[in-house]
Amino acid sequence: MNRTFRTAAVIGAGTIGLSWTALFAAHGLTVRVSDPREDLADAVKEALEQYAPHLAARGLDVTGLADRVHIAADVTEAVRDADVVQENGPERVDFKKDLFATLAREAPAHALLLSSSSAIPSTAFTGELADEDAARVLIGHPFNPPHLVPLVEVVPGERTGEDAVQAASDFYTSVGRTPVVERKEIAGFVGNRLQNALSREAAYLVQEGVVTPGDLDRVVINSLGLRWATVGPFLGAHLGGGPGGYRHLVEHIGKSMQRTGAGLGTPSQNEEQNEEQQERLIEAVEKAYGSSTYSELTETRDRRQLAVLSALDSTEKEEN
Repeated sequence: MNRTFRTAAVIGAGTIGLSWTALFAAHGLTVRVSDPREDLADAVKEALEQYAPHLAARGLDVTGLADRVHIAADVTEAVRDADVVQENGPERVDFKKDLFATLAREAPAHALLLSSSSAIPSTAFTGELADEDAARVLIGHPFNPPHLVPLVEVVPGERTGEDAVQAASDFYTSVGRTPVVERKEIAGFVGNRLQNALSREAAYLVQEGVVTPGDLDRVVINSLGLRWATVGPFLGAHLGGGPGGYRHLVEHIGKSMQRTGAGLGTPSQNEEQNEEQQERLIEAVEKAYGSSTYSELTETRDRRQLAVLSALDSTEKEEN
């Protein structure tokens, strides 16, 4: 069944919710935003002004962007006419359980109910919903900021309907994202689990005095980040095996890499010692980047991400 998406409700206007708001509006949707924060109207206005140049750089028409965004008095008003709801609330099962009960009750029966949850599978908070409501709930987990980073992890729950999975994929595609459907629920999903694995070893290497936070970032930017931005881990490994591909890589250096993997860092099990290590790590990161403001750092990040996306777009056009 083909669906038409005209109106979106964004529930929760933190960093992720505001980014979604700008993206949805830039793709012509009417967006209603709900959040209990007192500065909601100012926060939305500031975000639209900040993100409009990013969206324009991606070829979107941002004329009248603010006219398509409306501040809702509450959740009920936000979802009343919604075709799709994007929830961006706290990472707490009890909170999401209560909120999705409200969304299921107040949103139109056809509306997709999507959660930006970064770790909690939807089955964890839909157990008390009726089957027809649970069937339209699933995870749509973005990477920050979602108006720039294309990936959305589409993760159905145990009772999510297949039509809702397809509709969610169609919706995210329609707003210029790259949806990837993950067929098994697992805490943290795929992207964050990969990120956490690398972050864990990165923290260990800094704690052990092997490298500074700034130099570790330079290692990733100038090697793995560059490679994975173009081909990803598996294709990168396949190419690393030369003409023999992934099979050659595994058969010839697989055991060596396994020995390296066996020696990956493990955080201390001593709570007091671990807290001391954490504090030293935090101080090291602050020393590396604390001289710049959050706004300055995010501006640099977003400018670089736009450059990478533009380069990838250009090569894709050349290949096609």
